[in-house]
Amino acid sequence: MQNSNEDTNPALASTRGVSESLPSYDDAPIGIFDSGFGGLTVAREIVEELPNESIVYFGDTARCPYGPRSQEEVDGFVQQICTWLVERGVKLLVIACNTATAAGLEHAQRTFSVPVIGAVEPGARAAARATKNRRVGVIATKGTVESDCYPRAIRHIDAGITVFSTATPKFVDIVEQGIRISNGPIEDLTSKASKVYIRPAFQEIAQDYLEPLRRCGVDTLVLGCTHYPMLKALIGGVMGHGVLLVSSAEEMAKDVRATLALRGQLASPDNEPTHEFFTSSHAVDDFQSFGSRVFNREIGRPVHVDLPAW
Repeated sequence: MQNSNEDTNPALASTRGVSESLPSYDDAPIGIFDSGFGGLTVAREIVEELPNESIVYFGDTARCPYGPRSQEEVDGFVQQICTWLVERGVKLLVIACNTATAAGLEHAQRTFSVPVIGAVEPGARAAARATKNRRVGVIATKGTVESDCYPRAIRHIDAGITVFSTATPKFVDIVEQGIRISNGPIEDLTSKASKVYIRPAFQEIAQDYLEPLRRCGVDTLVLGCTHYPMLKALIGGVMGHGVLLVSSAEEMAKDVRATLALRGQLASPDNEPTHEFFTSSHAVDDFQSFGSRVFNREIGRPVHVDLPAW
């Protein structure tokens, strides 16, 4: 009978057994970025899903919005910001922006050695699984809709699903205006659930955007921009109780957990997590105020970072 070294060396065999049973951890931070503060909805879900993890968040508010920009330009921004985050030692990158995902996810995955998770596929997967009548609506920025990324991702999962997409760029403005308005005490009560105060004019805009989708008979609606979860009450009120609203943020957080777990890179149970925030804008006070409402907890003062022109 042939004996291996492990069979004849009890110490080696014992060591092997210990190494196989010990869990592996990685306390390096997760890098997250968005064109502004909307991606903090994703960061919030990741922190709730993985409370031991540290994060580094970059909001490119100086160049926001990405929606009207060309795919090539946004792809360049993705490369630039991902490079900056990787240089800070992150173990995983999260592109918490649908427009940036559509323009630059594949390029980033080819460029960087760490895993890169985008916003489109998790939301598309959740919508494809949830729809019962196989009629799915997508609302997003102009750039995301024109990229056709959601219909392709959804039909890749189930080719029998019909997807109806519409650009809703004013929703981003509604979120930002609503957060500014909601600083008053009366409006704070009105906006308690969503953190966004809804003016009657906002309701009219939502009706104009969403009524065609409602008439199409969709039973599932993908919120294809990280700002939009803050408008769930407004959007749901127009679409009705029979339409499920799908947020990519929750699905992305689950993907982050699954990826890190499979790679043995979850943070250790005794890790003391840090949350760092950076912005390309000089208006750091605005970012801190907006960000705290979106993140649903007080964030530390963001650090301004000058990015070279792309």
